Amino acid sequence: MFPERFSNLPEYAFPRLRTLLDSRPAGGDVVHMTIGEPKHAFPAFVPEVIAENMAGFGSYPPNDGSPQLQQAIGDWVTRRYGVTLDATKQVMPLNGTREGLYNIAMAVCPEEKNGQTPAILLPNPFYQVYMIAAMSVGSQPVFVPATRQNNYLPDYGALPEEVLNRTTAAYVCSPSNPQGAVADKAYWRELLALAEKYDFQIFADECYSELYRDTPPPGALEVAAEIGADPERVVIFQSLSKRSNLPGLRSGFVAGGVETMKRVRQLRAYSGAPLPLPLQRVAERVWSDETHVEENRALYQAKYNAADAVFDGVPGYKGPDAGFFLWLPVEDGEQAAVKLWTETGVRVLPGAYLSRDVDGDNPGQGYIRVAMVAPIDEMTPALITLRDCLYM
Repeated sequence: MFPERFSNLPEYAFPRLRTLLDSRPAGGDVVHMTIGEPKHAFPAFVPEVIAENMAGFGSYPPNDGSPQLQQAIGDWVTRRYGVTLDATKQVMPLNGTREGLYNIAMAVCPEEKNGQTPAILLPNPFYQVYMIAAMSVGSQPVFVPATRQNNYLPDYGALPEEVLNRTTAAYVCSPSNPQGAVADKAYWRELLALAEKYDFQIFADECYSELYRDTPPPGALEVAAEIGADPERVVIFQSLSKRSNLPGLRSGFVAGGVETMKRVRQLRAYSGAPLPLPLQRVAERVWSDETHVEENRALYQAKYNAADAVFDGVPGYKGPDAGFFLWLPVEDGEQAAVKLWTETGVRVLPGAYLSRDVDGDNPGQGYIRVAMVAPIDEMTPALITLRDCLYM
């Protein structure tokens, strides 16, 4: 009576972590560094905008987003990447970016390719919704290692011809979660050429793009426009959760070619849940303001420097280029998480919980993920405690 396609799923990362740690007493005051939930202040004008638009809760919201929100997003894309979109046809606000990352496969991935089961390529480690999206549309998720050896970005071009010939889509996260690696323009150009050769789409998860050390990460749409790629080749996903410290707003967007977005909007009409209108008004204002983003970015840049100082000299340490996670090398992620919890009360996520075994190898096995979301005066002592427990 129940579908087989999900029957072999492991427990999701955070319930799995609770199973690992909750039966063991904490070794000190509890410090949560597991979930990427920003703790910096969101823009001060948010409550005011909601209050001014409260009447909107009495109406069904526009399914594809208000014209004003569509335009605010389109204008942001132009300012950020130098790409001009038809906001009414190429942009759709999302009720949380995960909605789009899942539904894009439903909307555009075919049931077969070249007479075979289609493949959808994923980085390994990865944001878990990519895998579920692939499985839900009857595709084979192909896990491609993103390790230190390839700068934590998957080398899809190294896959066998047999896989590439039936590939319909490839997910890429840049800046990457969990490693904080950035795909440069050369990486995007090579991937676009590969997608053109084998006729697949690129699903670019760019939710961490506004948190970086010094240089803004290039975007997939930006590079696609520079080289004159087919506009349908790339679909991008963005979020206000990280950029603007608004994870509870559940607001992001998807943008791509006109034909792709026509299918995305059609699926939303049948099965989606648009953002309530007062929250769309908030999103309009937030996408139009960069001052709070610059202030937020400066806070994270200070955290990068603090982490670099704490872990200076630790073998294998590499600070993130962007995002807000540390991807710290350890002998075994689960053992390290247990030791840290039971001896100090600091709670982190084993890297293997974000990865999958492929031929007996899990690229996250020798890592822990540490979320640098707490204020720096709380984060830095916790990182020192972590270092002293695991590396001294």
